[in-house]
Amino acid sequence: MYELLLVEDDATIAEGLIYALEKEGYHASLCRCIGEAKKSIKEHAYDLAILDMQLPDGNAWELTTELNEKKTDIIFLTIVDEEKDIVLAFEEGAVDYITKPFRLGELLARIKRTLKARGSESNSKCIKIGEVRIETEAGRVFAKGEEVELTALEYQLLLMFAENRNILLTRNQILNYIWDNSGNFVEDNTLTVYVKRLREKLGTAINIETVRGVGYRVD
Repeated sequence: MYELLLVEDDATIAEGLIYALEKEGYHASLCRCIGEAKKSIKEHAYDLAILDMQLPDGNAWELTTELNEKKTDIIFLTIVDEEKDIVLAFEEGAVDYITKPFRLGELLARIKRTLKARGSESNSKCIKIGEVRIETEAGRVFAKGEEVELTALEYQLLLMFAENRNILLTRNQILNYIWDNSGNFVEDNTLTVYVKRLREKLGTAINIETVRGVGYRVD
């Protein structure tokens, strides 16, 4: 499920859009001002942000840096139709710019196109589990948009969890996998340490559940 952020202070537009987005199968979060949006962007990873430009406490330009750093696509949805603002929006990394009043069907089509392009670029290169993104070609891991440094064995362990989400993995299965892929023998007690480190580094971005006496499961 794609995670969308809507930053819009007009209650009528906001409520209608949230309803339409969730009806399309997206998980949509609403922020009504810059302050709320900054907090939400810091705490969550979004695939796409839809931004009104003029907000009660500032201008949506203030959000583009954080969104670009987290590789979140940006669509401006605004009454501002000056050419210089439109040009600047694309220079700042926006993928689309839609002026109000807008047609809902057209907006939803543009959102779908943007997310489809995003999925095509990342399907073979990126694995998402919880709020963790694994860029497999680059060997990089991001938790809630922030890059996390993992050791080789921690990375292998995370990959195994990602490839077997919602499946109960026994300790022996995990040990055999890590051993086969790393070429190093890993003891049972060492596995506990690696899981603990992985939890500490990824925090609340992922839920690694301990099934006592058996192994682990990641939702």
